[in-house]
Amino acid sequence: MSEDLYIGVDVSKDRLDVGSDPKGPARTFPRDEAGIEALVVWLQALRPVLVVMEATGGYEAPVAWALAAAELPVVVVNPRQVREFARSSGKLAKTDALDAGILARFGRAHQPAVRQLPDEALQALRALIARRRQVAQMLTAERNRREQTPAWLQPDLQRHIAWLQEDLRRLEEELGHHIRSSPLWREKDRLLQSVPGVGPKVSSMLLAALPELGTLDRRAIAALVGVAPFHRDSGRSRGPRQCWGGRADVRSALYMAALVASRYNPVIRRFYQHLLAQGKRKKVALIACARKLVVILNTMLKTQQPWSCACAQTA
Repeated sequence: MSEDLYIGVDVSKDRLDVGSDPKGPARTFPRDEAGIEALVVWLQALRPVLVVMEATGGYEAPVAWALAAAELPVVVVNPRQVREFARSSGKLAKTDALDAGILARFGRAHQPAVRQLPDEALQALRALIARRRQVAQMLTAERNRREQTPAWLQPDLQRHIAWLQEDLRRLEEELGHHIRSSPLWREKDRLLQSVPGVGPKVSSMLLAALPELGTLDRRAIAALVGVAPFHRDSGRSRGPRQCWGGRADVRSALYMAALVASRYNPVIRRFYQHLLAQGKRKKVALIACARKLVVILNTMLKTQQPWSCACAQTA
């Protein structure tokens, strides 16, 4: 059975619930250093074909790292895919133990590919970007409070705004230093920022959250980001094409880059104006520009060529 054993690990804040397919004894481990180590030892003895976990906002990261370091075949999947799989299987109840078993069955049915987990440098870059986003959101919130804050509290609010601005500046400097410390990232950053409309914030987001850029074909990279239109047809009905799924942070960054590029990038600007002339709504046209932009960036990294109108037209 060990040659055909699939394991599902449901990760919560305090514990790890483990299920298997074929169904075996359920196990529960605490989500601490000792519990993760015990899980690794137990799974090494079972030698499963695949260990499947859901992305749970970061709680799964140390578990996935420990399993990968022990050379166990671990994959982290999208929770929505697993939930839709459970519904299609008629499993409507939801508990941690049931979820672990569903993850194991999902692994057997869909055979998700085991991908190499990001190294420590990439993890640190992602953490820096996440922290910068949090500080920027706090700064925006504090600025929005100024009009409703009494005059006697304004100095306190201004001190906090000044502190957040300084912390944001420090984080951006640290991000730049982190990227420059890697020759590979430094070269990719140079190529990405050579495109009109792509600045340091967009470039760092792409480096951290889209490491597949430059390794996939144009359709795959667009679908991965979530800017590829999908059909919604049934019988004689032809529904509007819709984009969904993908990586929300990357898609948001590309949308803002497309907004800038639609004014200052000659290739994207012509494409944007062409779509508007065809009667497309502005938001639809900008999403199409974001798709074109990520395809161009993907080709540039694949061919190691900086921005040029000729390179963009080839992409």
